[in-house]
Amino acid sequence: MRFIWIIIVGIFLSSCGSGKSLSKLLKNSDPAYKLRMAEQYFVKKKYSKAQIVYEDIMPYYKTGKEFEDIYYKYAYCAYYQADYMNAENLFKSFLEIFPNSTKAEEVDYMRAYSFYKQSPKPELDQTNTIKAMGMMQTFINTHPGSARNKEANEIIDIARAKLEVKDYQSAKLYYDMGQFRAAGVSFTTLLNNYPESVRGDEYKLMIIKSYYQFAELSVEEKKIQRFEQVITECNEFSDRFPDSKLKKEADEFLNLSQTNIKKIK
Repeated sequence: MRFIWIIIVGIFLSSCGSGKSLSKLLKNSDPAYKLRMAEQYFVKKKYSKAQIVYEDIMPYYKTGKEFEDIYYKYAYCAYYQADYMNAENLFKSFLEIFPNSTKAEEVDYMRAYSFYKQSPKPELDQTNTIKAMGMMQTFINTHPGSARNKEANEIIDIARAKLEVKDYQSAKLYYDMGQFRAAGVSFTTLLNNYPESVRGDEYKLMIIKSYYQFAELSVEEKKIQRFEQVITECNEFSDRFPDSKLKKEADEFLNLSQTNIKKIK
């Protein structure tokens, strides 16, 4: 126990000493020395300290040749600390200040990637996911020969898959809540928005199930029309997914709907 306490005290004193060292550095009047120290912090991945020192010396170098590299690393300090919102703004500012920089392509990509890093879990708001997709596509269009385009396309695919999951969850929630007409509409929209999805047959089956449940719960005079809609959806399933492992289940709903129509008539 005493040994652990000694370690804790040592870490605390080391931290205090480090803080005093940084404070002393900021009071130094030599910007060249501060820049060297900022570079050392950056190389050693002490990004919070590097960020503070870079920010302090920026006014001294604003018209100098060093300013571009300082701003570039300053933006990365935010990125490496997972401050992606600030990083995106700094990457954007870099491009505005240094539009002809040799680093412009890289920074343009990193700006889009910072939006992607802010993309949350599928059940949350996907504004940043949509922005990331748009900015990655803009990057591809702006830099058609870039080696980063392969990764940009992969990120677009990942982001699109996340949006698909969110839309699926929303449609499934309608179904689970017994709002079958809304579920049918939502699953139809889902299938239309992601026509090449590997889960396309699953979405189509959910459309069938939703409209079948909706038909069953309808008033008597509406049932025939709504079971006919189920039959239409089942026939579309067979045409579109003839080899699906779910076809047997779709055919069962086709038979049930035809039987229900005969009973009503």
